[in-house]
Formats: sequence, structure tokens, C-alpha cells
Amino acid sequence: MIVARLELEERALASPLGRTSPVLKLSIALGWLMALAFTYDVRPAALVAAAALVAGLALGRLSAGRLVAGLAPLWLMALGIGLFNALFSGSNTTPGAVIVVVLGPLHLSAAGVAAGIGLAARVVAVAAVGVVFAQTTDATALGDALVVQARAPERFAYGALAAYQAVPRLAEQLWTLRQARRIRGLRSTWHPRMLVGLLVLAIRHGDRLALAMDARGFGSGPRTRYRDVRWTATDAWILAGAVGVLALAVLVSRL
Repeated sequence: MIVARLELEERALASPLGRTSPVLKLSIALGWLMALAFTYDVRPAALVAAAALVAGLALGRLSAGRLVAGLAPLWLMALGIGLFNALFSGSNTTPGAVIVVVLGPLHLSAAGVAAGIGLAARVVAVAAVGVVFAQTTDATALGDALVVQARAPERFAYGALAAYQAVPRLAEQLWTLRQARRIRGLRSTWHPRMLVGLLVLAIRHGDRLALAMDARGFGSGPRTRYRDVRWTATDAWILAGAVGVLALAVLVSRL
């Protein structure tokens, strides 16, 4: 199984959420996730996840099928993380702990189960925010916005953009290596030699990319802009809604 290239939908990019500044969406996502890092309460995480999904469906015009396809593996991972932490929580062996579930030699305390559920809910929220951001944000627009609006160095912004776009390329090259081994009569399953071949291809791609960026004068001085990135009224409405969700999540966590 390899990483597949997921093309963004035109209607998602043309939606209000798709036209919102990528820097603003990234800042909102980071602000929400930082707020969740200080609580194990399920309610703020559920609120943030619901807000992200509703925004993706209503404002981002994403189809439910694409959301489910992007979220299913991550939510299964969240379930595994929550179960693992509930089973092996240190509070399960604390004297006087309230035991709510007994699985053979394992005793699950109420505190351990609550911590596992809270951590799983946090991962669910992170997955929801990340998938909606990825499916409504064009990578090139993100690079331009980082340079123009966030004043990020061009070498960093466009280098990160190139690295992001190289991930599907490496997946395709891994598939090519597997097919080459199959043609030679070797096993096409995982083998350490494929890792060496993939590393060589990645180094070659990095060399070509560095030469291309140097040839275009990145970091040599002021540059003109092909795309004009500006703040819009939509950004203000999205920011107001995001701040409202964040305030409500903080309020819910303190009730």
C-alpha cells in the first residue's frame, strides 16, 4: 500500500473556505489544536471536530465521501491510541482506584478510561481539522500566502512546498521499484534494498530541485509576484467564527 495522490476538487477550492487565506486557516488550526493540548475533556475536542466537519461540508463544499475516506484511517488510529492508553494507564494500579472494567488480568479504572477517551477525542479533533485544511487548501496558494502574508523566507516557504509535493512522487517511485522487482522475478513485498533505491531517487530529486531553485534566484533579492494575495472580507468572517468556536470550547471545558 502506498500514498496516493489526492487531487483537490475544484468546487472545494472555489468555496468560501477554499478562498480563505491559507495562512489564516493554518493559524486557526494551530490555535484550536493548542487549546486542546491543555485539556483531556471530551467536550471541547468534540466541539472542535464538529465545527471543522461542518465547516468542511458547508463552507468548503466537500463531499461526505471524501471526508470519510480521509478520516477513516486517522479515526481508527485514534481508537487504537485511546484503547492503549486506557489499558496501560498508571491509574489502573493506583490503590483505591475505582475499577469499572475487568479484562482478565487487566483492570481499567475510571480515571484511566476517562484519560483514554479524552486522548482519543483529541486525536479525532486533530484529524478532522487536518483533513478539512488539506482538502480545501491548494499547496501553491499556501506557499504564496506564507511569503506574502506571513513574511516567511522564500527559501523556507517554497522549499516546504516542494517537499510537500515530493511525497506523492516518492510514493510513485516506490511503486515503480516494486514493479521492477516483480519483473525481475523477485518478491515485490517490502525489502531493505527498496529503501536504498528510494533514498537514491530522493537525493537525486533533491539535487535537481536545489539547482532549479538556485537558477530561479531564490533568496538572491526582492522578487515580483505572479499571484496577488490579499486579505478579504471572507477572511474576517472565518476568523470571527473560529474565535467564537475557540471561546465556546474554552467555556465548555471550564463548566
